[in-house]
Amino acid sequence: MRKAGLLAVVLLAVALGFGLKVGFVYVGPVGDAGWSYAHDQGRQYLEKVLPGVETAYFESVPEGVEATVKLRQLAASGFELIYATSYGYMDSVLEVAKEFPNTIFMHCSGFKRAENVGTYFGRIYQADFLVGIVAGAMTKSNLIGYVAPHPIPEVVRGINAFTLGARLVNPNAKVKVVWVNAWFDPATEKEAALSLIEAGCDVIAHGQDSPAANQAAQEKGVWSIGYNTDMSKFAPESHLTAAIWNWGPLYVEITKSVMDGTWKSEDLWPGFEKGVVDIAPIHPAVPKSVVKLVETYKYLFQKGEYKVFKGPLYDNEGNLRVKEGEVMTDHEIWDMYWFVQGVEGSLPSSGE
Repeated sequence: MRKAGLLAVVLLAVALGFGLKVGFVYVGPVGDAGWSYAHDQGRQYLEKVLPGVETAYFESVPEGVEATVKLRQLAASGFELIYATSYGYMDSVLEVAKEFPNTIFMHCSGFKRAENVGTYFGRIYQADFLVGIVAGAMTKSNLIGYVAPHPIPEVVRGINAFTLGARLVNPNAKVKVVWVNAWFDPATEKEAALSLIEAGCDVIAHGQDSPAANQAAQEKGVWSIGYNTDMSKFAPESHLTAAIWNWGPLYVEITKSVMDGTWKSEDLWPGFEKGVVDIAPIHPAVPKSVVKLVETYKYLFQKGEYKVFKGPLYDNEGNLRVKEGEVMTDHEIWDMYWFVQGVEGSLPSSGE
């Protein structure tokens, strides 16, 4: 009861116009052109839309002890709302939240909540499906390379959605996955991309925070798909499109809920319908018929009228995972840790 009372006091104080200090913790540098850059663009948008809000951030904070230290530092400095923007910050958030029950924490891509801890993410897999359509239409070898960061459900569902999009327009397309076990390691990402190109892939996609894979693709004269942000300026000749984040509107929505006293601990998972995810402009080399198809599915996502993970769905070992006429639940999608038919790659024995 004491914790609930403290949190209520904070919400009331903010609602009465005492202002709000909002902190952000990023796993990468804000100049990474990817994940952390996209979050920081959202932070700047928040400041612009809600000028009474004061923000600060820590960048390049490793998951683990250092994340705990930085979260604790923000809370101790009077930040009433803190956004922790990496999956691996989950346990650190829970630990610090117990120490500061009158501080509100929002953890991105996690699943553990508490009285003063909420979770949020976006249905980026919807955008992955759309860029997969583009990749499937543009490959000539029917081999698409995917440079993957970490074998966790978040990444797996994205690869699966991408593959389903590619095979929607090209049933012969296959997606070869190489794991690099890092969110931001440009040298390793480039090396992985080059290995996939050498293996015959003529389109390269990735789930990392840097444009290294796109740059490798351009160097070798093959197409590429970006992630997190529009990465076309780094590889203008090869960049077909990208699955991108638009965190600003969601940060405004959450922050407003704290400011008006309506915030509650819950899980938020919006997609195209709220503009949290999108795709970058499509390269003019992509046929107009393909662009029109992408626009059609984007409209269906915006209206909530299309489900990516619907049966029949087989895994890449030939097992029926989702029966005809069935649709995977959000819980099943969130925990997805198997590859769909068409993916060439393997997963460690268990996910996180």
